[in-house]
Amino acid sequence: MDTPLSRVVGPKTAKVMAEQLALHTVRDLLRHYPRRYARRGEMTRLGDLEVGDRVTVLAQVKKVSSRPMRQRRGILTEVTVGDGAGSMRLVFFNSKHAHLAVGEWGLFAGTVGKWHGDLQFTHPDCHVITGDDDDWARALVPIYPASKDVSSWVIQKSVKLLMDDPRSLAEALDDPIPEPVRDRHGLVALATALLYKHRPESAAQVEFADERLKWDEALVLQATLAARRRAAALEPGIARPRRSGGLLDAVDAALPFSLTGGQRDVGEELAAELSEEQPMNRLLQGEVGSGKTVVALRAMAQVVDAGGQAALLAPTEVLAAQHARSLAAILGPLGRAGELDGDPAGTRVVLLTGSQKAAARREARAAVADGSAGIVVGTHALLQEDVEFADLGLVVVDEQHRFGVEQRDALRAKGARPPHVLVMTATPIPRTVAMTVYGDLETSTLRQLPAGRGGVSSAVVPAGEKPAWLDRAWQRVREEVAAGRQAYVVCPRIGDVEGGSGKDEDGPDDADAPPPETGGSSDRRPPLAVLDVAEALRAGPLSSLRVEVLHGRMAPEDKEARMRAFAAGEVDVLVATTVVEVGVDVPNATVMVVMDADRFGVSQLHQLRGRVARGQHAGLCLLVTEAPTSSATGQRLTAVAATTDGFELARLDLETRREGDVLGAAQSGRRSGVRLLSLLDDEQLIAEARVEATRLVEAGRGLADHPELAAAVAALSLDERAEYLEKA
Repeated sequence: MDTPLSRVVGPKTAKVMAEQLALHTVRDLLRHYPRRYARRGEMTRLGDLEVGDRVTVLAQVKKVSSRPMRQRRGILTEVTVGDGAGSMRLVFFNSKHAHLAVGEWGLFAGTVGKWHGDLQFTHPDCHVITGDDDDWARALVPIYPASKDVSSWVIQKSVKLLMDDPRSLAEALDDPIPEPVRDRHGLVALATALLYKHRPESAAQVEFADERLKWDEALVLQATLAARRRAAALEPGIARPRRSGGLLDAVDAALPFSLTGGQRDVGEELAAELSEEQPMNRLLQGEVGSGKTVVALRAMAQVVDAGGQAALLAPTEVLAAQHARSLAAILGPLGRAGELDGDPAGTRVVLLTGSQKAAARREARAAVADGSAGIVVGTHALLQEDVEFADLGLVVVDEQHRFGVEQRDALRAKGARPPHVLVMTATPIPRTVAMTVYGDLETSTLRQLPAGRGGVSSAVVPAGEKPAWLDRAWQRVREEVAAGRQAYVVCPRIGDVEGGSGKDEDGPDDADAPPPETGGSSDRRPPLAVLDVAEALRAGPLSSLRVEVLHGRMAPEDKEARMRAFAAGEVDVLVATTVVEVGVDVPNATVMVVMDADRFGVSQLHQLRGRVARGQHAGLCLLVTEAPTSSATGQRLTAVAATTDGFELARLDLETRREGDVLGAAQSGRRSGVRLLSLLDDEQLIAEARVEATRLVEAGRGLADHPELAAAVAALSLDERAEYLEKA
């Protein structure tokens, strides 16, 4: 399986396969599965092709004609091919393909173009199917993901070299799924599955192959996670049991509101795990505004009571400062131990960010190092080598998806013993994602919102189709401000600022959104920008209001001052980037207008919407778009507006993404290790694989008793594609 392809297909073909398809070994080639299968006349329907598609079609030659070209020397050959449901033209600017004969079947690969309204290939790659070409006489013709210089039939012939002797192939393969597991779930052997996948004789064989090969992917993933869970369980930490009469009890007494039932239940869950030596590794997911920060504060207080320190890692300085203010406000004198008005029984809340002045940073680092700062809130600055903790007992990571594995591990490594870890996300996670991306964490969920919230309604504003609706949106903003409330206007981009491209450094433009349905990004106008929109609003529909801006390129002290002014009611409308996406809490803000809403992903829109209606007044979120309401984009926005159930939206988000995006391939820039497994459709299979993997890892000598599976796990662990697993 690790044999270089150069020894199978020759060095020239192997070089192109490696460069264009990332195929290096026999294993890579065997795991390069057909994209689809075709019968003669039943392949890609020619009538369904779109300009710009690079496809392979199976069709019959209907007409061949050649004539001299008018503008230059040479022969123009035009070939009409059909598949029984449509036809297209093949164009060759020389005579070398004039040998195509009417009635012949062939495979034709190229990029779809259009000439005078008709679809055509210009200089396509061709493979004529001859009478003795038994590979193409099969019931199902495999069509592979191909590239410019490696056609589907070249891949098919290469695979055939490995498939000619099924018995030898079976002997050479190490099956990662133990036989008892295969028997329990009715799975065919690996060699049989690969034969069925690459050279099927029926659709049923393809189904058997897919079921088995999906199990390969699921079991290796789950075994990797199970092994990490077991390793974490064997790594001793320090128990941080609850202490009566300490900071936690004082926090509970100081809270100006009653905890929800969900907060109490999750709190007890965390308290029990913190009391054990085995380090807690838990994911806390919850609806926007469900009170995760309070749950985290109570856990941090318990650790402080037990003599340890807690670090809260936030993705942006705005959010870090917001957390520090919120925690300090809740703790009051208990968060100012050592100061004149501080309570000696409390601790210190310290903020540490990269933009702090040198003196403030030195003071903060000293408090962290000597242990007087029991709660440390910060950004990536916490990860610097010069930041040392006296006794780090709990790591809280807020908005985990914003951080990579190295950052999370760098903070964990600052504990003398492995600290407890609490990962928080306000983006609800479908069960299948929780079992894969976060599969080595236990999961807690907060669904219940605090009492007294006004609730938020949403509506799509199709500015392209109904410009008057946008005028009405600005009127609603004026009405809310006249009633004493405030508003956000969110844009995907900053605009022209000195020293940068204008892209928001605190969040993506439309990286989380599905690609546009037609054309590329160059076909769309640039995203609307904060600075441009703010200027237009000041001069136009909101000229009577106090309009200010907030974005990631402002100086930290300016961002802090702007947020304080908004929170104090000194700003009516804040035009911002996604820097306000998480953690910003201004109860008086009741309206949010999201410009170019189609540039944002489903979960991001849900997060943004959570910034309004955080007080007693009802909220309104207006999603402005130029996309037609009947388009897929328009329907996606309509679905977001129709529900505030984050878990329902999480499933919608999963439907609009590719598997690799969810699993991290987009971040790593490499193909995902998952090729067939669907996080949307294979939930039951993934759950069963999780059970089997846990059983295998925890029984006997664990993976040592299953060397084939252990080898597959080791291969995944060494691959950069495993980074998405580490995020847990």
